[in-house]
Amino acid sequence: MSQPHKPFWRDPVFLVAAGAALFYWGLLWVFSSPATHLAWPLNDPLRFLYPALLYPVVEEILFRGILQEAVQAHLKPWKLGPLTHANLLTSLVFSALHFISHPPLWAAAVFLPSLLFGLVKERSGGLAAPIVLHVFYNSGYFWLFTQ
Repeated sequence: MSQPHKPFWRDPVFLVAAGAALFYWGLLWVFSSPATHLAWPLNDPLRFLYPALLYPVVEEILFRGILQEAVQAHLKPWKLGPLTHANLLTSLVFSALHFISHPPLWAAAVFLPSLLFGLVKERSGGLAAPIVLHVFYNSGYFWLFTQ
């Protein structure tokens, strides 16, 4: 019988991944000095909610819930440290598809968070953890760096 998963918010990997977002936003803020009106989502809520809430939920269902599970079930498993073949392949596809609508550097930068989303999915055993983390990443980024 397998061990039950502990709540994802108690997982140190989840907490480090959330902290990494805060660190990244801080660095990006220092180096880009955005002229951000912090209340802008109140003036244009749909322009904020789609990329901050809707897209992460849909993406996690499709990529971690369907694709990562299918790769895990159908390909011979292997690992690179804590990263499974399913997570690595899913993250490559996830990042590659971001090249359609993002500048190349931003699309490539999606790879690392994608690996974290896949890792917390595998550690938690469900989609709640990667969805929460993805919403957190997107919300902070779109709130602070887009208008």
